[in-house]
Amino acid sequence: MLKLNQNLKKDLTEILVNSFLKILLIFICLTSCSFNKNSKFWTKSEKIEEIKNVEKIFVKEKILNREFNPSLKISLYTKAIDKSFFNNYDNNNGRINYDGDLKSISRFKFSKIDNFYQYDPIILFDNSNVIFFDNKGTILKFDQDSRLIWKKNYYSKSQKKQKPILLFGSNEKTLIVADNIAKYYALDINTGKLLWSKNNVAPFNSQLKTYKNKFFIIDFENTLRSYSIKNGVEIWNIRTESSLIRSQKKLSMVILNKKIYFNNSLGDLSAVDIESGELLWQSPTQSSLVYIDGFFLKTSDIIADKNNLYFSNNKNEFFSIDINNGTLNWKQKINSNLRPTLIDNYIFTVSLEGYLIVMEKLSGNIIRSTDIFKNFKPKKRSKIQPVGFIVGVNNIYLTTDNGRLLVIDITTGTTSSILKIDNDKISRPFVLNKNLYIIKDNSIIKLN
Repeated sequence: MLKLNQNLKKDLTEILVNSFLKILLIFICLTSCSFNKNSKFWTKSEKIEEIKNVEKIFVKEKILNREFNPSLKISLYTKAIDKSFFNNYDNNNGRINYDGDLKSISRFKFSKIDNFYQYDPIILFDNSNVIFFDNKGTILKFDQDSRLIWKKNYYSKSQKKQKPILLFGSNEKTLIVADNIAKYYALDINTGKLLWSKNNVAPFNSQLKTYKNKFFIIDFENTLRSYSIKNGVEIWNIRTESSLIRSQKKLSMVILNKKIYFNNSLGDLSAVDIESGELLWQSPTQSSLVYIDGFFLKTSDIIADKNNLYFSNNKNEFFSIDINNGTLNWKQKINSNLRPTLIDNYIFTVSLEGYLIVMEKLSGNIIRSTDIFKNFKPKKRSKIQPVGFIVGVNNIYLTTDNGRLLVIDITTGTTSSILKIDNDKISRPFVLNKNLYIIKDNSIIKLN
């Protein structure tokens, strides 16, 4: 006991001595290095003056929230097309041959997809048939009368619990499937029979494009991968800069002249040779200072014509990029992550604030902006966002995240009617055989 007390006394003594020495050193430093103007430690004192004409580095962009030339009437001359949603390499749906009366014909029902509001699923059309999936990854093929042709599920029990979101692509004989749990596989499109199945190192999060004997898809590591349709073997891959935070917004790509153009979650736009996988050019659209915002960046699908690529984002930016070298043609202040549509010399888009905007494609000048959300009450309006739209023969059909379908006159830009489809988010419209399809969390609604 005596020895223990002696040790404790020794420890306390050392602590006190060390504390005293520290205090002494601080005192010496303070007295030697005075804060007065005669001290040699400090530099010459100067009078601080108010700095004027400071340029602000981060300035909040003004968002278009008013009408512009609302009385301007627009006429379209391009003939409406029928198969806008079949292997659309340039992503531009154009003017679609639809002018229905929007009466419900039938529903394709499936088990409810959880967290449907987070995703942008697509319908795959096979001739007159519809292919989609349910909450456990079961693939369903319906005929045009809503009769089930086949349904197949190639997931284990544990994989079904992860509730995979499926991405589709196809050629005449093969259905390609990829998902957000890193699996990809191929089925006979007529029978649903499994042809092969493989796994990737990362989940997928993009459009899936088929081209001749290959298919292309981007994963969460911002890597574009080229695979063989025949056996799923990887042919090449090209990795762009990855983000620490994964955005849920699906990435986009277009294929033109044996080249593939795609974006990543950081806003970079890249061009790649479709055969070799060689990077041809890359064009960043976001400053490295805002890369931390990658999770919040939501970019629209890319659309293309022969000379340019067009896309926008929720950072109040709409871009036109030269397809040959990736240089910027013009940039317009439009706040939208919806896929735009190019018809004649006009670009149509809808802002997140509910304005239908028409631009000239060569200059980017806005020629008309109309408020298509004006029929919503002010308190509700601020909570509503557009989901997607198509341009039909005479009208634009726009869906919202509160389950509404707006019918907008192309000529005047005014909203002629609003239909209630659901109370929650519904998908962008799809059209096949002059019927309009809309996905909700537990069914596909078919309207004539």
